[in-house]
Amino acid sequence: MQDIDIADLKRISELIYQKYGYDFRNYAMSSFKRRVLRIMDLKRLTVDALIRKLNDSPEFIHEFLDELTVNVTEMFRDPSFWRIMREEIIPAILLNHKQFKIWHAGCSSGEEVLSMAILLKEMGIHQDVQIYATDLDTTILERAKSGTYSIKNMELNEKNYIRFQGAGSLKDYYREENGQAVFNKDLLNNVTFRKHDLVMGEVFNKFDLVLCRNVMIYFNQALQNEVLKKFHESLFKYGYLAIGSKESLIWCDYANRFIVVNNEEKIYKKIKD
Repeated sequence: MQDIDIADLKRISELIYQKYGYDFRNYAMSSFKRRVLRIMDLKRLTVDALIRKLNDSPEFIHEFLDELTVNVTEMFRDPSFWRIMREEIIPAILLNHKQFKIWHAGCSSGEEVLSMAILLKEMGIHQDVQIYATDLDTTILERAKSGTYSIKNMELNEKNYIRFQGAGSLKDYYREENGQAVFNKDLLNNVTFRKHDLVMGEVFNKFDLVLCRNVMIYFNQALQNEVLKKFHESLFKYGYLAIGSKESLIWCDYANRFIVVNNEEKIYKKIKD
């Protein structure tokens, strides 16, 4: 197994920033290192060969991003989180708005977006909600848009859905085709997929609920602060923010502008502009 030192990781992140405008300079170094090593291993590249390829082959950046930003994800991950969404958070939003907006930031291949769409459909409010799903990797966004997943992933997804206590079976929402689960297109008809970089991107809308789960664990402290500032600006007052179970707002500069709604599920509410 190869190794890579901090100086080379800095060279790689600086090259990507200068040449392609993607900023990984404030990613948590340990996870950046692990993913770069994985890419070197997959592509059978030395450090110097990887740097040359990034510099000389602009098309390679898409493969690199695809591997670098890969998130292992599943539908209804942490079923208790989704029950709280259904039973507490969304009813609280509905007290003030019949129609509202949700942002899935760093949506990866879209399993979380589909989970939300199914939840909203079962609550009978799917048509009243606008969903924005963003990621910086256009290849993975295309995958999310297709709503198509390997059938072998469905066993775990179905187990999660059962623990979420859904209204029927996950099979009600997809058909099997050539070893793939193809989800009903109408589930995504209220979803806008767009490329957006959490690090470099602008605030582009106002939302009642922002979900960014298991993304900020890859960022260092400075970058977490920047991203949380962006989420704060993107939320209406009294809007909700959900982050991953291993993440925390405690150390962030904007933490005092939120209150904890559910500490177990890491759900917060914006109380100060």
